Amino acid sequence: QVQLVESGGGLVQAGGSLRLSCVASGSIFSINAMRWYRQAPGKQRELVATIARGGITNYADSVKGRFIISRDNAKNTMYLQMNSLEPEDTSVYYCNADIQRATGRTFMNYWGQGTQVTVSS
Repeated sequence: QVQLVESGGGLVQAGGSLRLSCVASGSIFSINAMRWYRQAPGKQRELVATIARGGITNYADSVKGRFIISRDNAKNTMYLQMNSLEPEDTSVYYCNADIQRATGRTFMNYWGQGTQVTVSS
């Protein structure tokens, strides 16, 4: 079994900051790309940021310059530092990762359960 568990969501005023964490646990041999997605009510889930195992990052245009994705491979943990938050950032944020459970096995895609971020104006 593999689990992704997000934490760090909450209520914050516009202009504030939050730091999300995602911990992968269980039978894990290797983790490739890790990603943060978000989904607001009535909207499609959108990709926020991606980080490769080696640390290369990509961001959605809407969060560039405000959000920073990072990871600690030794701890199987990913982070999302969110600064200058706007009401439009209000969403459920989901962790996503490509995980190999044993050497030679195919990488599978896993999702966390999500954490709510609410930004008040």
